[in-house]
Amino acid sequence: MADNQHKRIAIIGAGISGLLACKYALSKGFHPTVFESQPGIGGLWNKTLSTTKLQTPKPVYQFSDFPWPDSVTTDFPDHDQVLDYLRSYADHFHLTDHIKFNARVLSIEYRGVGDDEMEAWHLWGGNGEAFSGRGGKWEIEFSSNNGSESEFFEADFVVLCMGKYSDVPNIPKFAPGKGPEAFQGRVIHSMEYSDLKTGEIEELVKGKRVAVVGLQKHALDIAMECSEINGKENPCRVIYRTEHWNVPDYMPWGFPLAKLYLNRFAELLIHKPGEGLLLSLLATVLSPIRWAIYKFVESDIKHRHRLEKHGMVPKHSFLTAISTCLLSTVPEKFYDRVEEGSIVLKKAPSFSFCKEGIKVEGGEKEEPPLDVDVVILATGFVGEKKLQNIFGSKRFGEIVVGSPDGVVPLYRGCVPPRIPQLAVLGYSESITNLFTSEMRSRWLAELLDGKFKLPAIKEMESEAAEWDAFFKEYGREFYKRTSISIVHIWYNDQLCKDMGWSPRRKNGLWAELFEPYGPMDYISP
Repeated sequence: MADNQHKRIAIIGAGISGLLACKYALSKGFHPTVFESQPGIGGLWNKTLSTTKLQTPKPVYQFSDFPWPDSVTTDFPDHDQVLDYLRSYADHFHLTDHIKFNARVLSIEYRGVGDDEMEAWHLWGGNGEAFSGRGGKWEIEFSSNNGSESEFFEADFVVLCMGKYSDVPNIPKFAPGKGPEAFQGRVIHSMEYSDLKTGEIEELVKGKRVAVVGLQKHALDIAMECSEINGKENPCRVIYRTEHWNVPDYMPWGFPLAKLYLNRFAELLIHKPGEGLLLSLLATVLSPIRWAIYKFVESDIKHRHRLEKHGMVPKHSFLTAISTCLLSTVPEKFYDRVEEGSIVLKKAPSFSFCKEGIKVEGGEKEEPPLDVDVVILATGFVGEKKLQNIFGSKRFGEIVVGSPDGVVPLYRGCVPPRIPQLAVLGYSESITNLFTSEMRSRWLAELLDGKFKLPAIKEMESEAAEWDAFFKEYGREFYKRTSISIVHIWYNDQLCKDMGWSPRRKNGLWAELFEPYGPMDYISP
Protein backbone atom coordinates (compact mmCIF):
# COMPACT_ATOMS: atom_id res chain seq x y z
CA MET A 1 0.00 0.00 0.00
CA ALA A 2 2.98 2.30 0.57
CA ASP A 3 3.79 2.17 -3.14
CA ASN A 4 0.20 3.21 -3.95
CA GLN A 5 0.89 6.68 -2.58
CA HIS A 6 3.21 7.34 -5.50
CA LYS A 7 0.70 6.31 -8.19
CA ARG A 8 -1.24 9.24 -9.62
CA ILE A 9 -4.94 8.48 -10.10
CA ALA A 10 -7.03 11.03 -12.01
CA ILE A 11 -10.81 10.90 -11.67
CA ILE A 12 -12.85 13.04 -14.04
CA GLY A 13 -16.18 14.06 -12.56
CA ALA A 14 -17.38 14.51 -8.96
CA GLY A 15 -20.83 13.04 -9.35
CA ILE A 16 -21.82 9.85 -7.54
CA SER A 17 -19.39 7.61 -9.45
CA GLY A 18 -16.53 10.07 -9.03
CA LEU A 19 -17.09 10.36 -5.27
CA LEU A 20 -17.19 6.58 -4.92
CA ALA A 21 -14.10 6.06 -7.07
CA CYS A 22 -12.27 8.63 -4.93
CA LYS A 23 -13.41 7.12 -1.63
CA TYR A 24 -12.36 3.58 -2.50
CA ALA A 25 -9.06 4.66 -4.07
CA LEU A 26 -8.28 6.45 -0.80
CA SER A 27 -9.11 3.26 1.10
CA LYS A 28 -6.26 1.53 -0.76
CA GLY A 29 -3.70 4.19 0.06
CA PHE A 30 -3.87 6.12 -3.22
CA HIS A 31 -4.05 9.91 -3.35
CA PRO A 32 -6.45 10.54 -6.24
CA THR A 33 -7.11 13.89 -7.88
CA VAL A 34 -10.69 14.57 -8.97
CA PHE A 35 -11.38 17.08 -11.74
CA GLU A 36 -14.84 18.65 -11.55
CA SER A 37 -15.98 21.30 -14.01
CA GLN A 38 -18.65 22.66 -11.64
CA PRO A 39 -18.14 24.57 -8.36
CA GLY A 40 -19.67 21.74 -6.33
CA ILE A 41 -20.17 17.98 -6.17
CA GLY A 42 -23.26 16.07 -7.23
CA GLY A 43 -22.94 15.76 -10.99
CA LEU A 44 -26.38 15.41 -12.54
CA TRP A 45 -28.08 16.34 -9.26
CA ASN A 46 -26.62 19.83 -9.63
CA LYS A 47 -28.38 20.13 -12.99
CA THR A 48 -31.86 18.81 -12.29
CA LEU A 49 -35.05 20.66 -11.44
CA SER A 50 -35.65 21.61 -7.83
CA THR A 51 -38.90 19.59 -8.00
CA THR A 52 -37.18 16.38 -9.16
CA LYS A 53 -37.34 13.38 -6.85
CA LEU A 54 -35.44 10.11 -6.78
CA GLN A 55 -36.81 7.46 -9.11
CA THR A 56 -35.32 4.65 -7.02
CA PRO A 57 -36.56 3.91 -3.47
CA LYS A 58 -34.21 5.24 -0.80
CA PRO A 59 -33.22 1.81 0.66
CA VAL A 60 -31.70 0.84 -2.69
CA TYR A 61 -30.22 4.28 -3.40
CA GLN A 62 -27.73 4.67 -0.58
CA PHE A 63 -24.07 4.10 0.24
CA SER A 64 -23.37 0.81 1.99
CA ASP A 65 -21.40 2.47 4.80
CA PHE A 66 -23.35 5.74 5.03
CA PRO A 67 -27.13 5.33 5.47
CA TRP A 68 -29.64 8.09 4.91
CA PRO A 69 -30.20 10.27 7.99
CA ASP A 70 -33.29 9.59 10.11
CA SER A 71 -34.59 13.06 9.19
CA VAL A 72 -35.31 11.82 5.63
CA THR A 73 -38.47 9.78 6.07
CA THR A 74 -39.85 9.61 2.52
CA ASP A 75 -39.01 6.69 0.22
CA PHE A 76 -38.32 9.07 -2.66
CA PRO A 77 -36.22 12.01 -1.40
CA ASP A 78 -36.32 15.27 -3.31
CA HIS A 79 -33.56 17.19 -5.10
CA ASP A 80 -32.34 19.10 -2.02
CA GLN A 81 -32.36 16.01 0.21
CA VAL A 82 -30.30 14.03 -2.31
CA LEU A 83 -27.72 16.82 -2.68
CA ASP A 84 -27.47 17.19 1.10
CA TYR A 85 -26.92 13.43 1.39
CA LEU A 86 -24.14 13.45 -1.22
CA ARG A 87 -22.45 16.46 0.39
CA SER A 88 -22.60 14.81 3.81
CA TYR A 89 -20.99 11.69 2.36
CA ALA A 90 -18.19 13.73 0.77
CA ASP A 91 -17.60 15.65 3.99
CA HIS A 92 -17.67 12.52 6.17
CA PHE A 93 -14.93 10.82 4.13
CA HIS A 94 -13.00 14.08 3.44
CA LEU A 95 -13.37 13.65 -0.31
CA THR A 96 -13.51 17.36 -1.15
CA ASP A 97 -9.85 17.66 -0.09
CA HIS A 98 -9.02 15.75 -3.28
CA ILE A 99 -11.28 17.61 -5.72
CA LYS A 100 -10.24 20.40 -8.09
CA PHE A 101 -13.44 22.38 -8.59
CA ASN A 102 -14.08 24.53 -11.68
CA ALA A 103 -11.52 22.38 -13.50
CA ARG A 104 -12.83 21.45 -16.92
CA VAL A 105 -10.95 18.60 -18.62
CA LEU A 106 -10.40 19.42 -22.28
CA SER A 107 -8.78 16.18 -23.41
CA ILE A 108 -6.82 13.13 -22.26
CA GLU A 109 -3.95 11.64 -24.27
CA TYR A 110 -2.10 8.36 -23.68
CA ARG A 111 1.65 8.76 -24.15
CA GLY A 112 4.73 6.61 -23.95
CA VAL A 113 3.52 3.53 -25.86
CA GLY A 114 2.94 3.37 -29.62
CA ASP A 115 -0.22 2.09 -31.29
CA ASP A 116 1.60 -0.86 -32.90
CA GLU A 117 2.90 -2.07 -29.55
CA MET A 118 -0.53 -1.78 -27.94
CA GLU A 119 -2.14 -3.69 -30.81
CA ALA A 120 0.29 -6.57 -30.19
CA TRP A 121 -0.52 -6.89 -26.50
CA HIS A 122 -2.08 -10.17 -25.38
CA LEU A 123 -2.97 -8.76 -21.95
CA TRP A 124 -4.52 -5.43 -20.98
CA GLY A 125 -1.71 -2.90 -20.58
CA GLY A 126 0.75 -5.63 -21.55
CA ASN A 127 0.54 -7.31 -18.14
CA GLY A 128 -3.16 -7.58 -17.24
CA GLU A 129 -2.71 -5.12 -14.37
CA ALA A 130 -4.01 -1.62 -13.70
CA PHE A 131 -0.56 -0.09 -14.11
CA SER A 132 1.22 -1.10 -17.29
CA GLY A 133 4.85 -2.02 -16.97
CA ARG A 134 5.56 -0.42 -20.35
CA GLY A 135 5.84 3.17 -19.06
CA GLY A 136 2.61 4.57 -20.48
CA LYS A 137 1.08 7.68 -18.88
CA TRP A 138 -2.05 9.76 -19.39
CA GLU A 139 -1.67 13.47 -20.04
CA ILE A 140 -4.72 15.44 -18.95
CA GLU A 141 -5.30 18.90 -20.38
CA PHE A 142 -7.66 21.07 -18.34
CA SER A 143 -8.59 24.68 -17.68
CA SER A 144 -9.28 26.16 -14.24
CA ASN A 145 -11.91 28.74 -13.30
CA ASN A 146 -12.98 29.27 -16.92
CA GLY A 147 -9.45 30.33 -17.79
CA SER A 148 -8.27 30.52 -21.37
CA GLU A 149 -4.91 28.88 -20.68
CA SER A 150 -4.50 25.12 -20.49
CA GLU A 151 -2.90 23.29 -17.60
CA PHE A 152 -1.57 19.74 -17.67
CA PHE A 153 -1.59 16.81 -15.24
CA GLU A 154 0.16 13.47 -15.70
CA ALA A 155 -1.58 10.35 -14.38
CA ASP A 156 -0.78 6.66 -14.12
CA PHE A 157 -4.48 5.76 -14.31
CA VAL A 158 -7.64 7.62 -15.37
CA VAL A 159 -11.21 6.98 -14.22
CA LEU A 160 -13.88 8.63 -16.37
CA CYS A 161 -16.98 9.45 -14.28
CA MET A 162 -18.62 11.98 -16.57
CA GLY A 163 -22.07 10.42 -16.80
CA LYS A 164 -24.39 10.23 -19.79
CA TYR A 165 -27.07 12.78 -19.03
CA SER A 166 -25.45 16.19 -19.21
CA ASP A 167 -23.41 18.62 -21.30
CA VAL A 168 -24.14 17.35 -24.84
CA PRO A 169 -27.87 17.79 -25.57
CA ASN A 170 -29.62 15.58 -28.09
CA ILE A 171 -31.17 18.03 -30.53
CA PRO A 172 -33.50 16.48 -33.15
CA LYS A 173 -32.48 16.98 -36.76
CA PHE A 174 -34.85 18.81 -39.10
CA ALA A 175 -35.06 19.41 -42.84
CA PRO A 176 -33.85 22.85 -43.99
CA GLY A 177 -36.39 25.52 -43.13
CA LYS A 178 -38.28 23.22 -40.75
CA GLY A 179 -36.13 23.60 -37.64
CA PRO A 180 -36.26 26.11 -34.76
CA GLU A 181 -35.17 28.88 -37.15
CA ALA A 182 -38.64 28.76 -38.75
CA PHE A 183 -40.38 29.37 -35.42
CA GLN A 184 -41.11 32.87 -34.14
CA GLY A 185 -41.17 31.74 -30.47
CA ARG A 186 -38.44 30.45 -28.18
CA VAL A 187 -36.88 26.98 -28.26
CA ILE A 188 -34.64 25.68 -25.46
CA HIS A 189 -33.34 22.30 -24.35
CA SER A 190 -34.23 20.92 -20.93
CA MET A 191 -30.56 21.38 -19.99
CA GLU A 192 -31.01 25.16 -20.30
CA TYR A 193 -34.37 25.00 -18.49
CA SER A 194 -32.74 23.25 -15.53
CA ASP A 195 -30.23 26.09 -15.19
CA LEU A 196 -33.01 28.65 -14.72
CA LYS A 197 -33.93 29.97 -11.29
CA THR A 198 -37.54 29.85 -10.08
CA GLY A 199 -38.24 33.45 -11.08
CA GLU A 200 -36.70 32.92 -14.51
CA ILE A 201 -38.86 29.82 -15.08
CA GLU A 202 -42.00 31.75 -14.27
CA GLU A 203 -40.93 34.56 -16.60
CA LEU A 204 -40.33 32.01 -19.38
CA VAL A 205 -43.64 30.12 -19.15
CA LYS A 206 -46.23 32.21 -17.29
CA GLY A 207 -49.14 33.07 -19.54
CA LYS A 208 -47.41 31.31 -22.46
CA ARG A 209 -48.48 28.39 -24.59
CA VAL A 210 -45.79 25.82 -23.77
CA ALA A 211 -44.95 22.52 -25.46
CA VAL A 212 -42.60 19.97 -23.93
CA VAL A 213 -41.11 17.42 -26.33
CA GLY A 214 -40.40 14.05 -24.69
CA LEU A 215 -41.96 11.58 -22.25
CA GLN A 216 -39.16 10.60 -19.90
CA LYS A 217 -38.55 11.84 -16.35
CA HIS A 218 -37.30 15.34 -17.23
CA ALA A 219 -40.21 15.96 -19.62
CA LEU A 220 -42.79 14.88 -17.03
CA ASP A 221 -41.27 17.05 -14.30
CA ILE A 222 -41.12 20.11 -16.57
CA ALA A 223 -44.70 19.59 -17.71
CA MET A 224 -45.82 19.45 -14.08
CA GLU A 225 -44.03 22.71 -13.30
CA CYS A 226 -45.57 24.45 -16.33
CA SER A 227 -49.07 23.19 -15.49
CA GLU A 228 -48.64 24.40 -11.92
CA ILE A 229 -47.82 27.90 -13.20
CA ASN A 230 -50.39 28.18 -16.01
CA GLY A 231 -53.21 25.82 -15.08
CA LYS A 232 -56.00 25.10 -17.57
CA GLU A 233 -55.92 28.56 -19.13
CA ASN A 234 -52.68 27.77 -20.95
CA PRO A 235 -52.29 23.99 -20.78
CA CYS A 236 -48.84 22.48 -21.26
CA ARG A 237 -48.69 20.21 -24.30
CA VAL A 238 -46.51 17.12 -24.01
CA ILE A 239 -45.39 16.00 -27.48
CA TYR A 240 -44.23 12.39 -27.53
CA ARG A 241 -43.35 9.76 -30.10
CA THR A 242 -43.49 6.53 -28.06
CA GLU A 243 -45.59 5.56 -25.05
CA HIS A 244 -43.55 4.31 -22.08
CA TRP A 245 -44.21 2.40 -18.90
CA ASN A 246 -44.17 4.84 -16.01
CA VAL A 247 -44.33 3.72 -12.40
CA PRO A 248 -45.78 5.68 -9.46
CA ASP A 249 -43.47 7.66 -7.18
CA TYR A 250 -44.68 5.61 -4.22
CA MET A 251 -44.54 1.94 -3.33
CA PRO A 252 -47.12 0.17 -5.54
CA TRP A 253 -49.24 -2.88 -4.72
CA GLY A 254 -48.65 -2.42 -1.00
CA PHE A 255 -45.07 -3.80 -1.12
CA PRO A 256 -41.77 -2.68 -2.62
CA LEU A 257 -41.03 -3.26 -6.29
CA ALA A 258 -37.73 -4.77 -5.12
CA LYS A 259 -39.64 -7.85 -3.92
CA LEU A 260 -40.46 -8.64 -7.56
CA TYR A 261 -37.22 -7.73 -9.34
CA LEU A 262 -34.24 -7.35 -7.01
CA ASN A 263 -33.90 -10.92 -5.74
CA ARG A 264 -32.24 -14.08 -7.04
CA PHE A 265 -35.48 -15.86 -7.86
CA ALA A 266 -36.42 -13.07 -10.28
CA GLU A 267 -33.06 -13.51 -12.00
CA LEU A 268 -33.56 -17.27 -12.32
CA LEU A 269 -36.33 -16.40 -14.78
CA ILE A 270 -33.89 -14.53 -17.05
CA HIS A 271 -31.30 -15.91 -19.47
CA LYS A 272 -28.01 -14.44 -18.26
CA PRO A 273 -24.61 -13.98 -19.93
CA GLY A 274 -22.31 -16.93 -19.15
CA GLU A 275 -24.96 -18.80 -17.17
CA GLY A 276 -24.26 -22.37 -18.28
CA LEU A 277 -26.63 -25.13 -19.41
CA LEU A 278 -28.45 -25.77 -16.10
CA LEU A 279 -29.38 -22.15 -15.46
CA SER A 280 -30.33 -21.72 -19.11
CA LEU A 281 -32.74 -24.68 -18.91
CA LEU A 282 -34.16 -23.38 -15.64
CA ALA A 283 -34.83 -19.94 -17.15
CA THR A 284 -36.64 -21.61 -20.05
CA VAL A 285 -38.75 -23.83 -17.78
CA LEU A 286 -39.68 -20.88 -15.55
CA SER A 287 -40.48 -18.52 -18.43
CA PRO A 288 -44.30 -18.81 -17.87
CA ILE A 289 -43.80 -17.42 -14.34
CA ARG A 290 -41.75 -14.56 -15.78
CA TRP A 291 -44.51 -13.81 -18.29
CA ALA A 292 -47.18 -13.86 -15.55
CA ILE A 293 -45.24 -11.50 -13.26
CA TYR A 294 -44.63 -8.94 -15.99
CA LYS A 295 -48.23 -9.08 -17.20
CA PHE A 296 -49.42 -8.53 -13.64
CA VAL A 297 -47.20 -5.43 -13.37
CA GLU A 298 -48.41 -4.11 -16.72
CA SER A 299 -52.02 -4.62 -15.72
CA ASP A 300 -51.56 -2.79 -12.44
CA ILE A 301 -49.85 0.20 -14.08
CA LYS A 302 -52.51 0.42 -16.79
CA HIS A 303 -55.23 0.43 -14.15
CA ARG A 304 -53.47 2.79 -11.72
CA HIS A 305 -52.68 5.44 -14.36
CA ARG A 306 -55.76 4.86 -16.53
CA LEU A 307 -53.46 4.41 -19.52
CA GLU A 308 -56.10 2.96 -21.86
CA LYS A 309 -58.34 5.96 -21.25
CA HIS A 310 -55.53 8.31 -22.26
CA GLY A 311 -54.26 6.18 -25.17
CA MET A 312 -50.93 5.72 -23.38
CA VAL A 313 -50.52 1.93 -23.29
CA PRO A 314 -46.98 1.12 -24.57
CA LYS A 315 -46.49 -1.32 -27.42
CA HIS A 316 -43.36 -2.80 -25.84
CA SER A 317 -43.39 -4.96 -22.72
CA PHE A 318 -42.55 -3.92 -19.18
CA LEU A 319 -39.68 -6.42 -19.36
CA THR A 320 -38.18 -4.48 -22.26
CA ALA A 321 -38.65 -1.24 -20.34
CA ILE A 322 -36.94 -2.41 -17.16
CA SER A 323 -34.21 -4.13 -19.20
CA THR A 324 -33.23 -0.79 -20.70
CA CYS A 325 -34.00 1.52 -17.75
CA LEU A 326 -36.75 3.12 -19.84
CA LEU A 327 -38.80 3.57 -16.71
CA SER A 328 -39.74 6.91 -15.25
CA THR A 329 -41.58 7.63 -12.05
CA VAL A 330 -44.71 9.62 -12.79
CA PRO A 331 -44.97 12.76 -10.66
CA GLU A 332 -47.83 12.54 -8.21
CA LYS A 333 -51.15 13.66 -9.76
CA PHE A 334 -49.67 13.85 -13.28
CA TYR A 335 -52.65 12.07 -14.83
CA ASP A 336 -54.99 14.11 -12.68
CA ARG A 337 -53.53 17.16 -14.42
CA VAL A 338 -54.15 15.45 -17.76
CA GLU A 339 -57.79 14.85 -16.86
CA GLU A 340 -58.36 18.39 -15.60
CA GLY A 341 -56.86 19.75 -18.84
CA SER A 342 -53.75 21.57 -17.55
CA ILE A 343 -51.58 18.97 -19.34
CA VAL A 344 -52.43 17.81 -22.87
CA LEU A 345 -50.79 14.68 -24.30
CA LYS A 346 -50.15 14.70 -28.05
CA LYS A 347 -48.58 11.82 -29.98
CA ALA A 348 -46.35 12.86 -32.85
CA PRO A 349 -44.49 10.20 -34.88
CA SER A 350 -42.38 13.15 -36.06
CA PHE A 351 -42.61 16.92 -35.98
CA SER A 352 -41.15 20.07 -37.44
CA PHE A 353 -41.32 23.78 -36.72
CA CYS A 354 -43.27 26.44 -38.53
CA LYS A 355 -43.87 30.12 -37.83
CA GLU A 356 -46.85 29.45 -35.54
CA GLY A 357 -45.28 26.61 -33.59
CA ILE A 358 -45.10 22.84 -34.07
CA LYS A 359 -46.35 20.87 -37.04
CA VAL A 360 -47.16 17.22 -36.20
CA GLU A 361 -46.14 14.86 -39.00
CA GLY A 362 -46.41 11.16 -39.74
CA GLY A 363 -50.04 10.74 -38.71
CA GLU A 364 -52.88 9.29 -40.74
CA LYS A 365 -54.06 12.75 -41.77
CA GLU A 366 -52.54 16.20 -41.93
CA GLU A 367 -53.16 18.33 -38.88
CA PRO A 368 -53.08 22.11 -38.40
CA PRO A 369 -50.00 23.49 -36.58
CA LEU A 370 -50.02 23.60 -32.80
CA ASP A 371 -49.86 27.25 -31.80
CA VAL A 372 -47.20 27.63 -29.10
CA ASP A 373 -44.94 30.34 -27.73
CA VAL A 374 -42.25 28.23 -26.03
CA VAL A 375 -40.90 24.78 -26.92
CA ILE A 376 -38.80 22.85 -24.40
CA LEU A 377 -36.88 19.92 -25.88
CA ALA A 378 -36.63 17.22 -23.20
CA THR A 379 -34.99 14.95 -25.77
CA GLY A 380 -32.09 13.68 -23.69
CA PHE A 381 -28.37 13.77 -24.21
CA VAL A 382 -25.74 12.25 -26.48
CA GLY A 383 -23.57 10.64 -23.81
CA GLU A 384 -21.39 8.70 -26.23
CA LYS A 385 -20.30 11.93 -27.92
CA LYS A 386 -19.09 13.37 -24.62
CA LEU A 387 -17.16 10.16 -23.98
CA GLN A 388 -15.65 10.12 -27.47
CA ASN A 389 -14.68 13.78 -27.44
CA ILE A 390 -12.62 13.55 -24.25
CA PHE A 391 -9.91 11.57 -26.04
CA GLY A 392 -7.18 13.45 -27.88
CA SER A 393 -6.72 10.29 -29.96
CA LYS A 394 -9.44 9.72 -32.54
CA ARG A 395 -8.55 6.03 -32.45
CA PHE A 396 -9.30 5.73 -28.73
CA GLY A 397 -12.52 7.68 -29.20
CA GLU A 398 -13.65 5.17 -31.82
CA ILE A 399 -12.60 2.23 -29.65
CA VAL A 400 -14.47 3.34 -26.53
CA VAL A 401 -17.72 3.82 -28.46
CA GLY A 402 -17.52 0.51 -30.20
CA SER A 403 -20.66 0.35 -32.34
CA PRO A 404 -22.76 2.59 -34.62
CA ASP A 405 -25.47 2.40 -31.94
CA GLY A 406 -23.20 4.19 -29.48
CA VAL A 407 -22.97 1.19 -27.12
CA VAL A 408 -19.73 1.18 -25.12
CA PRO A 409 -18.17 -2.31 -24.94
CA LEU A 410 -16.74 -2.54 -21.40
CA TYR A 411 -15.40 -5.56 -19.55
CA ARG A 412 -17.29 -5.92 -16.25
CA GLY A 413 -19.04 -2.68 -17.22
CA CYS A 414 -15.85 -0.77 -16.33
CA VAL A 415 -12.83 -1.42 -18.53
CA PRO A 416 -12.39 -0.91 -22.31
CA PRO A 417 -10.28 -3.95 -23.30
CA ARG A 418 -8.15 -2.08 -25.85
CA ILE A 419 -7.42 1.08 -23.83
CA PRO A 420 -4.87 0.61 -21.01
CA GLN A 421 -4.84 2.24 -17.59
CA LEU A 422 -8.38 3.58 -17.93
CA ALA A 423 -11.82 2.78 -16.50
CA VAL A 424 -15.28 4.16 -17.26
CA LEU A 425 -17.78 4.32 -14.39
CA GLY A 426 -21.39 5.46 -14.34
CA TYR A 427 -21.98 4.87 -18.05
CA SER A 428 -23.95 1.63 -18.38
CA GLU A 429 -27.25 1.86 -16.54
CA SER A 430 -29.14 0.15 -13.76
CA ILE A 431 -32.29 0.91 -11.78
CA THR A 432 -29.97 0.74 -8.76
CA ASN A 433 -27.42 3.24 -10.09
CA LEU A 434 -25.71 4.31 -6.84
CA PHE A 435 -25.55 0.72 -5.62
CA THR A 436 -24.05 -0.42 -8.94
CA SER A 437 -21.54 2.44 -9.02
CA GLU A 438 -20.35 1.52 -5.53
CA MET A 439 -19.77 -2.11 -6.49
CA ARG A 440 -17.85 -1.08 -9.58
CA SER A 441 -15.74 1.37 -7.59
CA ARG A 442 -14.86 -1.33 -5.07
CA TRP A 443 -13.96 -3.74 -7.88
CA LEU A 444 -11.79 -1.07 -9.51
CA ALA A 445 -10.06 -0.27 -6.20
CA GLU A 446 -9.11 -3.96 -5.82
CA LEU A 447 -7.78 -4.01 -9.39
CA LEU A 448 -5.73 -0.86 -8.71
CA ASP A 449 -4.40 -2.47 -5.54
CA GLY A 450 -3.23 -5.54 -7.48
CA LYS A 451 -5.59 -8.03 -5.81
CA PHE A 452 -6.36 -9.67 -9.18
CA LYS A 453 -5.37 -9.48 -12.83
CA LEU A 454 -7.58 -9.17 -15.86
CA PRO A 455 -7.86 -12.02 -18.39
CA ALA A 456 -6.53 -11.87 -21.95
CA ILE A 457 -7.84 -9.04 -24.11
CA LYS A 458 -9.65 -11.44 -26.45
CA GLU A 459 -11.34 -13.10 -23.49
CA MET A 460 -12.46 -9.70 -22.20
CA GLU A 461 -13.80 -8.78 -25.64
CA SER A 462 -15.60 -12.12 -25.89
CA GLU A 463 -17.34 -11.57 -22.55
CA ALA A 464 -18.25 -7.98 -23.48
CA ALA A 465 -19.76 -9.34 -26.70
CA GLU A 466 -21.77 -11.90 -24.73
CA TRP A 467 -23.22 -9.12 -22.58
CA ASP A 468 -23.91 -7.10 -25.71
CA ALA A 469 -25.93 -10.02 -27.10
CA PHE A 470 -27.88 -10.11 -23.81
CA PHE A 471 -28.61 -6.37 -24.10
CA LYS A 472 -29.88 -6.87 -27.65
CA GLU A 473 -32.09 -9.81 -26.69
CA TYR A 474 -33.88 -8.05 -23.86
CA GLY A 475 -33.55 -4.43 -24.97
CA ARG A 476 -34.98 -5.05 -28.45
CA GLU A 477 -35.70 -1.74 -30.19
CA PHE A 478 -34.24 0.18 -27.21
CA TYR A 479 -30.99 -1.82 -27.20
CA LYS A 480 -28.87 1.35 -27.24
CA ARG A 481 -29.80 1.95 -23.60
CA THR A 482 -27.69 -0.87 -22.13
CA SER A 483 -28.70 -1.85 -18.61
CA ILE A 484 -27.96 -4.60 -16.10
CA SER A 485 -31.18 -3.94 -14.18
CA ILE A 486 -32.76 -7.39 -14.52
CA VAL A 487 -29.54 -9.26 -13.68
CA HIS A 488 -27.78 -6.91 -11.27
CA ILE A 489 -27.20 -9.66 -8.65
CA TRP A 490 -25.69 -11.94 -11.28
CA TYR A 491 -23.50 -9.05 -12.41
CA ASN A 492 -22.37 -8.36 -8.83
CA ASP A 493 -21.60 -12.08 -8.43
CA GLN A 494 -18.94 -11.76 -11.15
CA LEU A 495 -17.40 -8.72 -9.43
CA CYS A 496 -17.39 -10.56 -6.08
CA LYS A 497 -15.64 -13.59 -7.55
CA ASP A 498 -12.94 -11.37 -9.07
CA MET A 499 -12.38 -9.69 -5.69
CA GLY A 500 -12.28 -13.00 -3.82
CA TRP A 501 -15.59 -12.36 -2.01
CA SER A 502 -18.39 -14.86 -1.61
CA PRO A 503 -21.22 -13.95 -3.99
CA ARG A 504 -23.78 -15.40 -1.55
CA ARG A 505 -24.58 -12.56 0.86
CA LYS A 506 -27.70 -13.79 2.67
CA ASN A 507 -28.33 -16.11 5.61
CA GLY A 508 -30.34 -19.13 4.53
CA LEU A 509 -31.75 -20.43 1.26
CA TRP A 510 -35.11 -18.61 1.51
CA ALA A 511 -33.46 -15.23 2.09
CA GLU A 512 -30.93 -15.91 -0.66
CA LEU A 513 -33.67 -16.61 -3.17
CA PHE A 514 -36.47 -14.23 -2.24
CA GLU A 515 -35.11 -11.33 -0.18
CA PRO A 516 -34.14 -8.24 -2.21
CA TYR A 517 -30.44 -7.55 -2.60
CA GLY A 518 -29.28 -4.04 -1.73
CA PRO A 519 -26.25 -1.98 -0.72
CA MET A 520 -26.22 -3.22 2.88
CA ASP A 521 -25.60 -6.78 1.68
CA TYR A 522 -22.15 -5.69 0.51
CA ILE A 523 -20.93 -3.66 3.51
CA SER A 524 -17.93 -5.95 3.97
CA PRO A 525 -16.20 -8.68 1.94
